Amino acid sequence: MSKLAIAAETEEDRYDTKIQVKCFECEVEDVNREKGKLPGVIEGVLKASTFARQAEVKAWEQEMTPCEHTLCLQQEPGRHIESQDLGHCSICDLKQNLWLCLQCGNLGCGRAQFGGVGGNGHGLKHADDSSHAVAVKLGSITPEGTADVYCYHCNEERVDTELASHLAHWGINIAEREKTEKSLTEMQIEQNLRWEFSMTTEDGKELKPIFGQGFTGLKNLGNSCYLASILQCLFSLPVFQDRYFHPQDPPVSTRHPAEDLETQLRKLADGLLSGRYSYPDTDVIASEYSSEIPHQKGLAPAMLKHLIGRGHEEFSTMRQQDSFELLLHLLKLITRSTHTVPLQDPVKSFRFVMEQRLQCLSCKKVRYRTDEQDNISVPVPVRRIPKKGNGEVGTEKFKDDFEPVTLKECLDVFTGPEVVELTCPSCNSKGGFIKRSLFKTFPTNLAVNARRFELVNWVPTKLDVPVVVNDEPFDLDSYKSAGLQEDEELLPEVAETNTTKASFTPNEMAVSQLEGMGFPRVRCGKALHATGNTDADTAMNWLFAHMEDPDIDEPLDLGGGSSGAGSAAGVSQQSIDALGAMGISVPQARKALKETEGDVNRALDWVFSHPDDQGDFNADGEASSGQAGEAAENAEKEMAGSASLPARFRLNSIVCHKGASIHAGHYVAFIRKEIPDEGQEAWVLFNDEKVVKAVDVEEMKKFAYVYFFERV
Repeated sequence: MSKLAIAAETEEDRYDTKIQVKCFECEVEDVNREKGKLPGVIEGVLKASTFARQAEVKAWEQEMTPCEHTLCLQQEPGRHIESQDLGHCSICDLKQNLWLCLQCGNLGCGRAQFGGVGGNGHGLKHADDSSHAVAVKLGSITPEGTADVYCYHCNEERVDTELASHLAHWGINIAEREKTEKSLTEMQIEQNLRWEFSMTTEDGKELKPIFGQGFTGLKNLGNSCYLASILQCLFSLPVFQDRYFHPQDPPVSTRHPAEDLETQLRKLADGLLSGRYSYPDTDVIASEYSSEIPHQKGLAPAMLKHLIGRGHEEFSTMRQQDSFELLLHLLKLITRSTHTVPLQDPVKSFRFVMEQRLQCLSCKKVRYRTDEQDNISVPVPVRRIPKKGNGEVGTEKFKDDFEPVTLKECLDVFTGPEVVELTCPSCNSKGGFIKRSLFKTFPTNLAVNARRFELVNWVPTKLDVPVVVNDEPFDLDSYKSAGLQEDEELLPEVAETNTTKASFTPNEMAVSQLEGMGFPRVRCGKALHATGNTDADTAMNWLFAHMEDPDIDEPLDLGGGSSGAGSAAGVSQQSIDALGAMGISVPQARKALKETEGDVNRALDWVFSHPDDQGDFNADGEASSGQAGEAAENAEKEMAGSASLPARFRLNSIVCHKGASIHAGHYVAFIRKEIPDEGQEAWVLFNDEKVVKAVDVEEMKKFAYVYFFERV
């Protein structure tokens, strides 16, 4: 596939350029540019792409590959379609955004696209009704042989290596084609570059721009708002400012500053906090004849974005990403970087300890386990309020409204007790345990992710459930773990010679259905185990996604054996980190990996199929292996966070998201700051390079994606 060229306004269009060579060593102001090797050096400098441009071009390259459906396409008997005069959709009258089914020749309109491109989705309807997989967008075909080819079975853009012959089958000569419509990639880039958050009040007035120290925006590098919003929130915290903003110190000495995280974070801190770059754009002139208000140009953190994303499958691209996943990834990178005395790791202020309590329902004995975290991801209760239509013919199906919930309700669900199925090592009862997780210590800064998602056909779908969070401080005292009580008896230690092997009994009805479809029994058992042992349809979807697994035909190993920590042996820190980068907590990752024999892909499926399981807080083995309470008390002094009360927190900033999916749309940050010349705190909106005094922030807080609380 050829690369996409984006014609944009260049610096030559905006500025007059003067070239001058100055020698600082000789203190000569205007060196003759024609002498020696200077002409070649000057030409090389002028033609060199900036670091930002190099990273942008590389990241925009989207590798598209063929799939089995394009490679093995079987076409039905052909018929002639007049080139460039293709009629209209076979179901409606649309004559643009038409997709040709390469298997049967049906013409169907595509889905509605950004920029007013109409579509009723009849091409997709035809694919669903006929099970035909591959279609090509007619208006995107070029004489060079490129076009938008989409596989509905893979739900991905693909390359058809035999596109010319497949089109010739329907009488279309690709050499005579003329591109008449934007490609999907062009429309996506246009949408990414134009997506705007509301920057006006209800009466249509532009929001007031703010300039000065701490009010510098970050330029959108193309789908980089997820990064900008998180960086603005982090550098609004005193702990990050104290760590990286040192204007009186010389730059860090390093041979490769572009590859040094310390250098890039210090550079960013100086840019955001010094105020030197926070002034109105001089290219925009406000006047009574123009409604445009001059904002700032903003900093372009291209080197930092490249460094953070280097080697990462998602963050190295120009696609939109999950801001919460980026936060976890960035905190991990900062912790792994060097912090020389007296400078401290700022991520320590986010760390705290959760304590899990297990109590046998039969013998009432207990087990306590602790786990260090730097965030919490709380489920948001969903209570629908169905909207009623107005009774008119053709009324569209309304989306449901949702009852507002409070932050306390979310925390109650997060810390609430639940029953888990485990065999007691003391009384051998299979009646299960009550499990509950509470705070053992509290952090200085608490990052909270509100999980407003629901699985629809195994795809996480965002729900607009309002979460009420007040500006006033609130306390978490009631969520603190009391620890081991005097009247509680600990579960006994499990000897290392324990040979009891975990067991799993698959749903026999589901197994019979899967075997009837031709799946071997071993695969059926694995699929049911990975998907919660629920039903055949769910297991079948898992099987289709894991057909190529090298161990798909190996017997299910539940991790028993001679070691008391059998399944834990297969859980590597690398696998836990990989799941953590996707926003999955350490306990959930550990539990999922144990349940799926250490397979990261299967573990991800397991997490989605067990959304209410908080995970395994035991870093040493199974839930039945023990640890003396004395050791826990000795380790308490070294635990992250503070156990002191009261634990009062106040909302400091939020990251908000606009769009149906966390991997699309737009992110902005709202931060509580003291406004210059006003002498009091107010909420400030950071929308890429635009920094304005926010209005109606109460409504935005209800739908925030990430909350940052400061302990007071």
